[in-house]
Amino acid sequence: MTVPRPRIVFVGPPGSGKSTVGRVVARRLGVEFTDADALIEERAGKSISDMFTQDGEPAFRAMEREVVAEALGRSCGVLALGGGAVLAEETRAALRGHQVVGLTVSLADGMRRTGMTTARPLLAGVNPRATFKALLDARAPLYAEVATVTVDTARRSANQVATAVLAALGESTPEPEPVADDPLDKPTPHDGVALPDPFVRDPSAH
Repeated sequence: MTVPRPRIVFVGPPGSGKSTVGRVVARRLGVEFTDADALIEERAGKSISDMFTQDGEPAFRAMEREVVAEALGRSCGVLALGGGAVLAEETRAALRGHQVVGLTVSLADGMRRTGMTTARPLLAGVNPRATFKALLDARAPLYAEVATVTVDTARRSANQVATAVLAALGESTPEPEPVADDPLDKPTPHDGVALPDPFVRDPSAH
């Protein structure tokens, strides 16, 4: 009997484009896209930033572990996890045997893409650059531990990253023709925001 599970799971740091690229990949494969952060917010009845402020990070992490475990046990198409989900040892163990895509992002690109807003509770400190660098350094080995394949997002549009992901996984899907004014076809600018998708909410960095 086939065990229910997501077809692809995305992990990676804030700003790597997990939700944006995940949704593009899901569209190309003709499957559902699921954002773990959205599931958490739905269950909590509040935003992740409000959870951090009102309930504290431990309460958020406990709910995150619970929600991710449930999502990994059902057929939910393409699943994007929050940036800090891999911090939990039980989550890393649960990811074994899954098709996991790790997206990487440089410090500079990650800073530009995320922005240091209150919606990203772990990056809204006094020195966000140092905080983000420490976050990348600490989590990089964990992403590498769980990833089946790793794809670099630097200087690539969301469509280009999605194509690279599907190629790395041996999935063959038609690549759409580039559209000049489509934000999904615009590579990472040196001084702008990358991987924009007007149809995907801005997930909190954690």
